[in-house]
Amino acid sequence: MNDPLLASMAPEELRAAMRALGYRTQADLASAIGVSRSAVSLWLEGKVGVPRPVAMLLRMLIRARRRDF
Repeated sequence: MNDPLLASMAPEELRAAMRALGYRTQADLASAIGVSRSAVSLWLEGKVGVPRPVAMLLRMLIRARRRDF
């Protein structure tokens, strides 16, 4: 199974996802997805990997914004 939605997310992709979804701060993203701001900070610094469910959620939200309903 090589579904790109299920892959982890590099810090650069996380930053791009935050921009695409309109989250200006780590606290904004943390509040929206129910994690601590320090967790988001660790992901952005590359010290801890972005959990796959979080990466999948963000990718799905970006895809949903791009779809015409």
